[in-house]
Amino acid sequence: MTVAGDRRYATPGPTARDRARAAAPVPGSGAWRDGDPVAARRFADVGAVELESGGVLPDVRVAYETWGELAPDGSNAVLVLHALTGDAHLAGPAGPGQHSAGWWEQMVGPGAPLDTDRYFVVAPNVLGGCQGTTGPASTAPDGRPWGGRFPRITTRDQVAAEIELTRQLGIDGWELVIGASMGGLRVLEWALMGPEAGIEVRGVAPIATTAQTSGDQIAWAHPQLGAIRADPRWRGGDYYDAPDGDGPHAGLAVARQIAHTTYRTAVELDERFGRLPQGGEDPMTGGRYAVQSYLDHHGDKLARRFDANSYLVLTESMLSHDLGRDRGGVEAALAQITARTLAVAVDSDRLYPPEQARRIAAGVPGAEPLRLVRSDFGHDGFLIEFDQLGPIVASFLAGAHARSPEPGSGS
Repeated sequence: MTVAGDRRYATPGPTARDRARAAAPVPGSGAWRDGDPVAARRFADVGAVELESGGVLPDVRVAYETWGELAPDGSNAVLVLHALTGDAHLAGPAGPGQHSAGWWEQMVGPGAPLDTDRYFVVAPNVLGGCQGTTGPASTAPDGRPWGGRFPRITTRDQVAAEIELTRQLGIDGWELVIGASMGGLRVLEWALMGPEAGIEVRGVAPIATTAQTSGDQIAWAHPQLGAIRADPRWRGGDYYDAPDGDGPHAGLAVARQIAHTTYRTAVELDERFGRLPQGGEDPMTGGRYAVQSYLDHHGDKLARRFDANSYLVLTESMLSHDLGRDRGGVEAALAQITARTLAVAVDSDRLYPPEQARRIAAGVPGAEPLRLVRSDFGHDGFLIEFDQLGPIVASFLAGAHARSPEPGSGS
């Protein structure tokens, strides 16, 4: 997913600040490391996490941010789970220790759909991430970064760490667990694992996501993983002492470019760029088309704020996702969800097509009718179409059960 989007096709190009940053060498890793400015992060040491693989990840720390105040009875807690290259910084400015402004600024805050005058909102950085939660850039028990030794983890492992965070926060139930894309995978696991762990989950909102990673999604991920591992500067995952400009930024940038094409749509790319050359460049003599420059920009931007190993670990965790594994299949697992459920899809999403969200809405007993966000921007619609998504989420939180059915559903 991208971190932000503009509603117009003719979006501005890179800013002067972007160009200045692009001229500087790319850091070996964009991970947050101990000693960096803390910014708005808080930290919880949740202990060892037993992994689905059979191993144990020791001394796990979870970084998180909060907004609003927890009610005395704990009844107003909302958990927000971020996507692949997101983090816990939902709202607030960029600054020292925080590369980007909040990625869901329009959804979280006073009077926003996740109204912080009413709700206590918690957003953790995912296990395996690179913004303060234990991941490949973190220090292992031997004092060196985990690097390529970091174990393979699953969506369920990530939720297990978030369950321990919940306990440490003294929260025994969530009014809503909400997330999109990779975050939506964890939302669905929370719907089952939370109650199993004694944590009430009263509502879930999986957005632009799936109950089971498909062959098509695995196929799109495969060249992304290969691009990073083929970068000679990846060094088997052990590059954290590399100087600026000598990390695996080229492989990470290519992985991002591949992914970015699945986050947007052919309609947008054709109408916005078409076959236009990049200003001052001639594609017939080695120059780029404008759409190639656009992808180069997004690849470079991610390489400066993210970590290649985390990209690998998190992508592979997404490939592991199958809500029905050891639960009798997807439909049997969905049928076990007792939380009020709101499934949302973006109508033009080619990464997580609407039929995958429709399967969720159809399979959960008493789920709300599937809600469709209309967008030309594809998967990234959940980061752009706030005028549609905001009211859908606010209405669900308000407990409005009478939903308008999905257009064309016949119900």
